[in-house]
Amino acid sequence: MNICFLILNILAIPAFAVSGWAASNNRKEAFNKRNLKYLAVMTLVMLALAAFMVATPIGRNAVDAAAEGFTWMVNCSYKGVAFILASSVPASMGQEIGGTMPGDSMTFVISALMPILMVVPLFDILTYIGVLPFIIRWVGAAINFVTGKGKFESFYLIEMMFLGNTEALAVSRFQVKRLSTIRNVTIAMMSMSCITASILGAYMKMMPGHYILTAVPLNIIAAAIVTSILNPVPKLSEKEDFVVKVDEDENGKKVKKPPFFIYLGDSILTGGRLILIIMANVCAFVALAFLADKLLGLTTLSWLTLENILGVFLTIPAFLLGFPIDQAFHMATLMGLKLVTNEFVVMGQIGTALQNVDNGQSTEYSQHFVAVLSVFLTSFANFSTVGMVTGVYKGLADEESNNAIARNVPRMFLSGILVSLFAAAAVGLFVW
Repeated sequence: MNICFLILNILAIPAFAVSGWAASNNRKEAFNKRNLKYLAVMTLVMLALAAFMVATPIGRNAVDAAAEGFTWMVNCSYKGVAFILASSVPASMGQEIGGTMPGDSMTFVISALMPILMVVPLFDILTYIGVLPFIIRWVGAAINFVTGKGKFESFYLIEMMFLGNTEALAVSRFQVKRLSTIRNVTIAMMSMSCITASILGAYMKMMPGHYILTAVPLNIIAAAIVTSILNPVPKLSEKEDFVVKVDEDENGKKVKKPPFFIYLGDSILTGGRLILIIMANVCAFVALAFLADKLLGLTTLSWLTLENILGVFLTIPAFLLGFPIDQAFHMATLMGLKLVTNEFVVMGQIGTALQNVDNGQSTEYSQHFVAVLSVFLTSFANFSTVGMVTGVYKGLADEESNNAIARNVPRMFLSGILVSLFAAAAVGLFVW
């Protein structure tokens, strides 16, 4: 371990915080006395959690058990998918599911979007019977003690870790509709840094599994830190820090609880609408990014691509993560490729090499490189996620919130990058 690179890695965390402050919606509030106190506490919690998760098997086992539970739940949704589209669900999932497709590779729509049709009604049922509001009230209060955020924002940090951005927003739509504009912007920023439990297994097949699992809870704390800087929200009053109940309308007035099956039917239709909205937005964003690359290609400069442009901008952050400048640029181009496309592209390109290093079968990369890149890749932060989040919000929130989120799209993208950098820096401190 080079002490100079360790010092750089230590300096990376305050450097990233200052970068976020420079782009903040409210620089004065971002680093006021109250916010600085919570930022310091959250940073210490993130570092302690990183050390615990990297150094001990107990933390890894806990996250692994939770992830397996949510993966099992999401896998149940494929029974319904297989009933109508058996040829789109892998037969390897078992006879009980009923898929007939050879191989294990599902399309994006089947693997990521179709489970919404089960996950949304499931969590709406939990809301209907009062379980979810109870968890929000008490778990949110506990996390609020550390983060200083509202009860819902605190619960959403946990919710998005396992359900992903689209599912978490969908099951929380009643809450989203009653949030203030500034709080909806915070939720949109948080949504850039989530993960889906059902995809963890795929990640772990391609990358060192213990770093993938370590990244999940670190992203929660890092998302709280980054959104507190980029979009600081004043302290909420008791009236503002509410939990939506089934027997309340969008204005918070008591109404008669709808019959269960009417409520369930509306929930299923909501899930279907969200899938269509997400598909349209993702299709547009991916196509526009591809068009931009093609237009850049007209210059005949083969190196001029969106990922390389982002790589240039990310070289300094990568250098601060504790790498020589040549490795920093290589790391930055991989980061840029992930942001322009998605994490699976990068994992498929370099995952086997990182696993060989982690297993001691190769010295192509350092353990520090493996840990930092593995953690950085473990999130949905990319251009298409911007489309997914803004698309979901169009079906959930009012025009004012949607306009505010649209104005803050660059900050949303920056939020996703900074969260990944914070989490990678925290793990990198303890792996050399």
